[in-house]
Amino acid sequence: MVNYLLMITADLENLTNLQPQGGCDDPSFSYFFNLICGRCGEQTQRETCVNLNETVPLTGKGTANLIQKCKFCGREGTVSMIAGRGKPLTQEFAEEGKCVPLMLFDCRGYEPVGFVFGGGWKVESVTGTRFEDIDLSGGDFAEYDEKGKCPVMISNLRATFDVVK
Repeated sequence: MVNYLLMITADLENLTNLQPQGGCDDPSFSYFFNLICGRCGEQTQRETCVNLNETVPLTGKGTANLIQKCKFCGREGTVSMIAGRGKPLTQEFAEEGKCVPLMLFDCRGYEPVGFVFGGGWKVESVTGTRFEDIDLSGGDFAEYDEKGKCPVMISNLRATFDVVK
């Protein structure tokens, strides 16, 4: 059993508190990434999708958010999400180039790689204007904050999976 903490950062211009639409533990937010089989090293060809709302019963007892068989070697692996570790990316952390945790994944038989930013994000300007249901699949976001009379932008999105105990 290995736990992987999804860490994100970005360049935020006049913005703060980047996070999933319903908060860091939003049960309906979908996480997309690839998986590498721990047995044969084969990487999935398409992104895998997991979210807190979807659970699958495990043989014996317990549940996981994903059970998947490696198409190359046939080994089965699981991914379970552990809520409560995420926090929004603030302007202060972004300016320092620091990452913030978004979600913790308990992976058995797989290693997550290549997180894909998609839709369903929210952020607020430094003057308090909220921007919701943002799609980051294009790699950036740019708008104008009428209240603050300034441009706002998210760019240079980056994500890593850090091994944690």
